[in-house]
Amino acid sequence: MLTSIREKILAGKRISEEDALYLFESDDIFTLGSLASHVAHKKNGKKAFFVRNRHINPTNICVNRCKFCAFSRSKGQEGAFELTIEDIINKLGDGHKATGFSEVQIVGGLHPDWLFEHYLEMISSIKKTFPKLHIKAFTAVEIDYFSKISGRSLEDTLKALKKSGLGSMPGGGAEIFSEGIRNQLCPEKIPGDRWLEVMEIAHGVGLKSNATMLYGHIETVEDRVDHLLRLRELQDRTGGFQAFIPLSFHSQNTEIKKSSYTTGFDDLKTLAVSRLLLDNFDHIKAYWVMLGEKITQVSLSFGVDDIDGTVVEERITRMAGGTTDGSMTRDELINLIKQAGKIPVERDTVYNMVRTWE
Repeated sequence: MLTSIREKILAGKRISEEDALYLFESDDIFTLGSLASHVAHKKNGKKAFFVRNRHINPTNICVNRCKFCAFSRSKGQEGAFELTIEDIINKLGDGHKATGFSEVQIVGGLHPDWLFEHYLEMISSIKKTFPKLHIKAFTAVEIDYFSKISGRSLEDTLKALKKSGLGSMPGGGAEIFSEGIRNQLCPEKIPGDRWLEVMEIAHGVGLKSNATMLYGHIETVEDRVDHLLRLRELQDRTGGFQAFIPLSFHSQNTEIKKSSYTTGFDDLKTLAVSRLLLDNFDHIKAYWVMLGEKITQVSLSFGVDDIDGTVVEERITRMAGGTTDGSMTRDELINLIKQAGKIPVERDTVYNMVRTWE
């Protein structure tokens, strides 16, 4: 069967659900890597992308209590925090040239007291202070929450944010679409169908986004394939997803107790199968904060063509037991890519090339 799948891939044909399940069950990791590398090379050659970005979490106070999350807190609980808009501006720097990055990513908890107008002001204040900075902000879960607290439709919510300066959206909150698994992991979070609906509307109003999948918890390979196929179906309709990012589960300080992290074998296999199944996605991203620098580097031979960016301050993974320090310099990213035999390309958020190191 692997020979049959290989022939499909080399002929540029779409693989099926059955094919993807077989690949997930296969132990032939080198063939998977070779096939995924073939697809990645056809799309992007030897280029490996990164962005100079900074993450900011405005608050970890959240009305939800997802069992897999070590980040969220209740108001007044030890470890809870909420940044003012001035705090956020100060974190970004004194002026655009002083920031050293082209993108800010903003995601946070669903704060019980903040009004939608607060988020509009947050985005518009950042854009006014740093007009050249691309704002990638708010997961589909946050957008749904904004719609509820404002009484606006999803479309009007997204249009208002875009008018205030929102440039694109991250892919968080997808977790795993399987209803049964989702009800165990995060019963208070919006269903997978709603996540997909938010993204379809976002793409319709001209906002590009990423897509994610949280793996390595209580899901099966069937759940993973179902998740990927539903993303592929939406991408067929909208073309609005830029990159797919598998996120390896970290269990420390969560209610989903596991004795270990995902294995490097599973990480590489998941990235490779994602590259092979998501034929309509231009980019597969290895999020080095979760995978670690070494697996991320190896992943560039397993279908990955993007390793995210400088990040600077990462809280969510670290609070769940992440082992990286959550920050890398541009030179470190360039060296990591070069040592893997790839061509480092600094990009902006929407994949315009800023600079290439041949």
